[in-house]
Amino acid sequence: MKRFWNRTPNLIPQKMQISQLTDWFLYNPAKPMLFTQIYFWIFFCIVLIGYSIIYKSNKLRNIYLFVFSLFFYYKSGGYFFSLLIFSTIVDYLIALAIGKTRTESKRILLVSSSVVINLGVLAYFKYAYFFTEWVNTIFHSNFVVTNYLALAFNSFSGSHFDVSTIVLPVGISFYTFQTISYSIDVYRRKIEPVKSILDFGFYVTFFPQLVAGPIVRAADFIPQLYEKYKLTRKEFGYAVFLILNGLVKKMAVSDYISANFVDRIFENPGAYSGFENLLGVYGYALQIYCDFSGYTDIAIGTALLLGFRLPKNFDSPYKANSITDFWRRWHISLSTWLRDYLYIPLGGNRKGKIRQYVNLLITMLLGGLWHGAHIRFVIWGGIHGLALAFDKAIMSLSMASRIKNNPFVRIAGVILTFHLVCLAWIFFRATSIDSVSVIFNQLATGWNFQLIPSMLLAYRNVLTIMLIAYVIHWLPEKYKVWYQGRFIDSGWVAQTVVTVAIVFVIYQFRSASVQPFIYFQF
Repeated sequence: MKRFWNRTPNLIPQKMQISQLTDWFLYNPAKPMLFTQIYFWIFFCIVLIGYSIIYKSNKLRNIYLFVFSLFFYYKSGGYFFSLLIFSTIVDYLIALAIGKTRTESKRILLVSSSVVINLGVLAYFKYAYFFTEWVNTIFHSNFVVTNYLALAFNSFSGSHFDVSTIVLPVGISFYTFQTISYSIDVYRRKIEPVKSILDFGFYVTFFPQLVAGPIVRAADFIPQLYEKYKLTRKEFGYAVFLILNGLVKKMAVSDYISANFVDRIFENPGAYSGFENLLGVYGYALQIYCDFSGYTDIAIGTALLLGFRLPKNFDSPYKANSITDFWRRWHISLSTWLRDYLYIPLGGNRKGKIRQYVNLLITMLLGGLWHGAHIRFVIWGGIHGLALAFDKAIMSLSMASRIKNNPFVRIAGVILTFHLVCLAWIFFRATSIDSVSVIFNQLATGWNFQLIPSMLLAYRNVLTIMLIAYVIHWLPEKYKVWYQGRFIDSGWVAQTVVTVAIVFVIYQFRSASVQPFIYFQF
């Protein structure tokens, strides 16, 4: 009996260790793998340790990162990683068939099948409720949405996933566009199909940019699979700078103003004055920029440490002096994708001015629908489409070409463009159309001017962060290049001190609850 009692206390720590180990390897929907969590950086350090051993062999490197990328997606999206594998296999086989086929009609059939299959999967998970509600309303039917993927998993593994609810798979919009562009580029003979399914799988699943972009073209990324690893001292400094910059944007700016101000305004706009609603709109414009560009900064930085160069996705978009300029700076990988695979195939600007304006509107309406199955996103896309068409019409006038470089005109253009974008963000962020109406009503009539000084005092912490962030955003590019260069050129000791200081500051801003990246929902 004495021997038994001496041994039993060790059982509890062992069970706790097993539970902790299980948490590390099994998907937990309450704890997805995010760039802002320590878990991800432990994961990334483990990746780097193994990578430092095998990086000289391209084949081993690609397989190694492919496996870890699949694990990353599993930890981020659970059983939806099966969709990622399905999409990878389908587009790999279709592209091989396109490459071997010389008959144009068969090539068209193959590339069309890629587009239909990929968009079909995307439509099912993203628009099933939208279409079902639409059909039931028109035909007075009673169709019910069923999650057939969850049903299949329950039948296969004995799990108990909810089959009555469809959850949008993380990153499905991004990797779907990525694989569609690959099939189309093979059809257009811009690239050769990838021979190894492991190499193609690595291209599709590369974890830094998998769940929220940037959308990477095969022509830009796949050649890097066969190049030797290269990372200069300056590139290392640049990668670390991007990672720190992204974490500050996300955690010290976006998450902070979201949790402490913006979310409260948009959840109940009627409870706040017109002045507070206006600040909330300005706050959301900053929040979504810092959230999304923060993610891509981290993605580009981590990819660079692994030896891969991803395209720039943001270029100070609120400096834009026209809506056309804005879309050259905002979510560049999406805007160029829509241009190359939708706008130009529709006819672009080759069939007259009216047709060009219609093509712009169609492109942006579908771009809005890509963000979500709700009339709010369609209106958001429509505002941008109409603004682009109007901008093109204005710029075609001879007067516009003469005055566009006037500094006062450019400043006015920046102010006007920023507020037009903010107007569209209201539809993008609001919880419903009714909520949009309340916001506009408050902006028009709900001003309590005598309370503005006290409001400024009450929100001083949030407004100070917003002011600093906007000032940095609007700084001339030469100043940003200067402080970026100072960090990159500084020694290891200085970089380490700066890194520790920034991590300490970020830690002070961290939110008690997990704040997922906004574009995970798209």
